[in-house]
Amino acid sequence: NSAPYTASKHAITGLTRSTSLDGRKYNIACGQIDIGNADTSMATMQRVGAPQANGSTLAEPMIDAQIIADAVVHMASLPLDANVQFMTVMATKMPYIGRG
Repeated sequence: NSAPYTASKHAITGLTRSTSLDGRKYNIACGQIDIGNADTSMATMQRVGAPQANGSTLAEPMIDAQIIADAVVHMASLPLDANVQFMTVMATKMPYIGRG
């Protein structure tokens, strides 16, 4: 399932960039937040143990979902003459940068 997952992530990034450019003349800003392991019900596998690059299975660091909510509020509250194009919010000790 890694190919469809990767393709969809790249598609969203492309859509974010296109929307940002196309929306400028209409005062529409668009940004993307890539979220690491937020402590929600969707992260059960990471909390119990996720496959690692070395073949082992380990529980991964989590961040409180409120941190993600705060990032969304920050981006949404910016004036239209400023934009966060891309933001990655993840636990500091994640085993991979940008995974999630």
